[in-house]
Formats: sequence, C-alpha cells, structure tokens
Amino acid sequence: MAQSVQVDKAMSGQRLDKALEQLMPDSGLRLRRRLIELGRVLVQGRPAAPSLKVLEGWRIDLLPDDAPQKASVKIPIVKRTMSFAALLKPAGMHSAAIAGMNEPCVEALLPGLFPDSQPVLLNRLDNLTSGLLLVALKPQAQKDYAIMDAMKVTKEYVAIVVGQLDEALELRRCLDGDDRRRTRVLAKLDPERRNWTFVWPVEELPGGLTKVRVQIYAGARHQIRAHLAAAMLPILGDPLYGEGNAEAPRLFLHHRRLVFPRFEAEAPENWTVPVLS
Repeated sequence: MAQSVQVDKAMSGQRLDKALEQLMPDSGLRLRRRLIELGRVLVQGRPAAPSLKVLEGWRIDLLPDDAPQKASVKIPIVKRTMSFAALLKPAGMHSAAIAGMNEPCVEALLPGLFPDSQPVLLNRLDNLTSGLLLVALKPQAQKDYAIMDAMKVTKEYVAIVVGQLDEALELRRCLDGDDRRRTRVLAKLDPERRNWTFVWPVEELPGGLTKVRVQIYAGARHQIRAHLAAAMLPILGDPLYGEGNAEAPRLFLHHRRLVFPRFEAEAPENWTVPVLS
C-alpha cells in the first residue's frame, strides 16, 4: 500500500527529495533520489524530478516496491508493420528490466502486447524520458535492424532547454560513458557524424526557455542530455545534468519521431511547460 503525505505550509517550496523525508525520516538523500528516479514517488499522481519544488496542498505518494503497477499501465502502440512496432513510453517508466529491481518496465509488457509474435526491444529511453520505443516482432527483423547503417536511422526528439538558442547547433564532442550514472562530455571532437547531436531552435518560451528539435543517429547513453548541458542549454527538469530546474515537474525530453527504410512512426509530445519565475 502506498504511503502518502500532503504538503503543508512548512514543506512548501522544498525540493521533492527533501520533502520525501516526511515519509522516510531515517533515509539518506541518495536513497530518496534513487526512489524518485525509479518512478516510485508520485506528485499529484505523476512521476517528477528530485529537484521539483513542491507546493502547499500537493500530495506525495511513495509506492511500495511490489506495487502491482504493471497491470494498470497502458502502453499505446503507435505504429505496427509485419516486422516492427513503435510504442509510446510514458515518463517515469523503465524501458527494460534493471537487475535487482522489482520495477515495472515496457519490456516486460511485450509478450502481452504482441502475443502472436516474438517481440524484442531494440532501443532504450531513460526512465525520465518519454517517447517512442522500437520493437522487432520477428527474429529476422531484429537481425536486419542490428546490421542497418546507423545513418539510415533518424531519431528525432523535442526538448525544452534552459537558455536561449537562435541558431542551429552541431554538438560534436566525444562522450565518456564509463561512469554508469553520469556521461562526461570531453574536450576532443568526435570525427564520426553518427555520434553528433543536431539541435534546431523551434520556439522561444517565457522564462528564458527554448523549445528545440534534436536529432541523433546511433544514440549513446544520455547523449542528448549531456551534450545540451555542456552547450549551456540544460534540459528543463533534468536532475542529473541541469541546475536551476527545481520548479519543473518532469524532464522535458520526448522521443517524437523514428524513421528508417520502410518504417516511420511519430508521437507528438503531450506536456504543459511551466512558466518559471
């Protein structure tokens, strides 16, 4: 059974990872942040970032480790062909199972979504990122995708960044993902175009924010988040790479479009961007 607390006047304005102490008085900050990142903590019924500033009257729920969320989660099938399918993952849900963690994930739902196929998940999104996941529905499709030239697979995202952007960017710096928690952006440039992050401004928003379109090809772990932060354009609501995002209710990064030969899927973002003070 979930534990809940309503934010009172004394708690109002606190970061979520601090306010959670009301439900976990003997816990450390690292554990509380981990539970939030795993989607075990809901604010007003939705996952949120550890840096979110909670307001008076809001409800915070701490879900039990064995919460039966799997049955209630609905994962839309955005596009399906004979060989592939695209699913829409919500923010706050894992793409694949994590060893030692009893957490809901999209991968575990595949047999139920495609009972007459042999589904295999082909890409991953961060827990906090929403958007398209690609599934191979037969072994040959999995093999075909594995040998496909990465430059023939276009992955398009939309993000809200903190800062103003007036022109397109090509972010070419090498990434070091040896640290499993945080990807480092190195000073040297990557000669491989497949590893770059391409960014275009879409719309200037109030509060010094910009909506951007982002395109990648191969896709390294945390590539977009790390590259944008290194360019002084951290994604709004990013608890790992962004600072000053405490008022954001989520990570504003969404995998919107996926295109490769004979397959195309699109799922527009569905969010309300907060007006930051």
